[in-house]
Amino acid sequence: MVQSLDKKRKICVVTGSRADYGLLYYFMVEVERHPAFDLQLVVTGMHLSPEFGMTVEKIEEDGFEISARVETLLSSDHAVGIAKSTGLGVIGFADAFQNLQPDLIMLLGDRFEIFAAAQAALFLKIPVGHIGGGDVTVGAFDEAMRHSISKMSHLHFATNEEAVKRLQYMGEDPTHIFNVGSPGLDFIKRAEIIGKDDLATKLGFEFGKRNFLVTFHPVTLNNVSSEDQLNELLKALDLLDQHDEIIITLPNADTGGRAIIELLNRYAQTRSNVHVFSSLGQERYWGCLKHMDVVIGNSSSGLYEAPSFKIPTVNIGNRQEGRLRARSVFNCQAETGDIYKAIMAALEFGKQEVLNPYKQGDCAQLMMQEIAKIENYDHLVMKHFYDVPTQ
Repeated sequence: MVQSLDKKRKICVVTGSRADYGLLYYFMVEVERHPAFDLQLVVTGMHLSPEFGMTVEKIEEDGFEISARVETLLSSDHAVGIAKSTGLGVIGFADAFQNLQPDLIMLLGDRFEIFAAAQAALFLKIPVGHIGGGDVTVGAFDEAMRHSISKMSHLHFATNEEAVKRLQYMGEDPTHIFNVGSPGLDFIKRAEIIGKDDLATKLGFEFGKRNFLVTFHPVTLNNVSSEDQLNELLKALDLLDQHDEIIITLPNADTGGRAIIELLNRYAQTRSNVHVFSSLGQERYWGCLKHMDVVIGNSSSGLYEAPSFKIPTVNIGNRQEGRLRARSVFNCQAETGDIYKAIMAALEFGKQEVLNPYKQGDCAQLMMQEIAKIENYDHLVMKHFYDVPTQ
């Protein structure tokens, strides 16, 4: 298929969760604004699940037109259920991409529904741009899926120089790898962050003596179960002052996620200072990063975005092992005493300016610039392994 520069080219963005939608938001805005491109939006995964907040409604409220919906989630979050969900995703994405005929598909991260989308694109010979390739997540299946997605992709938008090097060592063409920084940091530069009083009103709670934002995702490759690790965290939270306020965001639909959700909901039912949300949404989440005192858990957001909000992070366990960290990130084992000690260290560190190791604030524009430079995406499909020169 020969592409004409006179015809608008179609960029298809896939989003499967509240998290990646927030990271993709400004890129989608850039695509819509560009005179040479049309935006296609495929919504999948947790967006379409009432259990996880039916966040597709937020996408529609933001004014984006949804081109296709791909159902992937089964009622099971056991390993077999996730494997079957991935298979359903491949089938659904194959149909969606065949109907939409995009010129380029944009994927972010390492979740199983994104893995499914990459496989469908591979067999349909549609070029893929991948955001966040080359990063590492030692404690989860995501590690293997992220690198697999990179090998099925043709343009790479890395968040840091270490990731750029890893992609090259994986055989990816250096001329197709771009260090654009973390897309989440665009919000800090562009968005008007909600004020503390308005945030409290929208959350329906009053700020306490100290305030904590907690997110704990399943650790899918660890010998110690996610529930056991979470129980250690909850015991550490019980050591905090009763006048402290705790906001908990529920985890993704990963293996073991529903057991964690049940445990967190039970925990909150008996504690008036603990507030659980299936999804905060972009506005309230960024507001929490600005106005809370400490981020606690094992989410990548504590490493990527929190440092730019001057808020310290307690990073539990090895789920984020291998990622670059600012000096405001306090690592600890998934053990009650170690977690509590790290929380106290983070409180003592307080809110202060730190150097975020990820580029800040221009990710969406940088990606759009590189994509617009390419005259023919069809030429990207035939990849050649890049051998890194030896010293």
